[in-house]
Amino acid sequence: MSSADRHGMIAQAVRESGRITVQELADLTGTSEMTIRRDLDTLAAQGVLERVRGGARTLLLRGQEPPFALRAHEGVDAKRRIAAEVSSLIADGETVLLDSGTTCLEIAHLLRRRPVTVMPLSLQAIHVLGEGPSTATLMVPGGQPRAAEGALTGPLTLTSLSALRFDTAVMGCCGLSAADGLTAYDLDDAAVKKAAIASTRRIIVAADATKLGHTAYAHVGPATLLHTLVTDTTAPADEITALEATGIVVKTV
Repeated sequence: MSSADRHGMIAQAVRESGRITVQELADLTGTSEMTIRRDLDTLAAQGVLERVRGGARTLLLRGQEPPFALRAHEGVDAKRRIAAEVSSLIADGETVLLDSGTTCLEIAHLLRRRPVTVMPLSLQAIHVLGEGPSTATLMVPGGQPRAAEGALTGPLTLTSLSALRFDTAVMGCCGLSAADGLTAYDLDDAAVKKAAIASTRRIIVAADATKLGHTAYAHVGPATLLHTLVTDTTAPADEITALEATGIVVKTV
């Protein structure tokens, strides 16, 4: 097992249990307690969890959005499959608005090798698209980054979006359901998503199965605004059927 896979397993175990011991994590991962202690120190430094005597506990409150550093370790394989499918749906020469979030960050890694114009809405994706030689043309919006998330919000971001028109917006989400539509945890983030939808011809939502059927605090818009959903094969069949009934094209990978 690679360290990245082990870190993902540890982060998920801590999140699900709330508190867990070094011994339990060693049994879960099949590694030594010494290795687990080093892993916990690394993850604590990233803000994924809190180290306590004999183990670790979650930093996440009930109903709170999981932090970026934690989400980055979860469902990595599914997010990369989703990213590959989303990239295949984008044609050379398109102008693309790329939302914030861990799945969209995986998409940024692929789009940087494509002859497209991309405006990312997070500091992490800006860094990926701007480092080293890249085929993509990078456009950077204004705005204020949300702490830890790096997502750009505020009047400058909204002004940047209102001044432009994009071929495709690739949107992340905190929740998506046929009943409640697209939702987010943060009101400022929801405002940016609304502005993105208003400035784009086609909306692709990139969301792993954990987001489907879930409703977060801030409403972005009804499912009927969306054109395509790319998700993974563990997505609930009943929710996929309901979303398809709204007119969304659903692709599972």
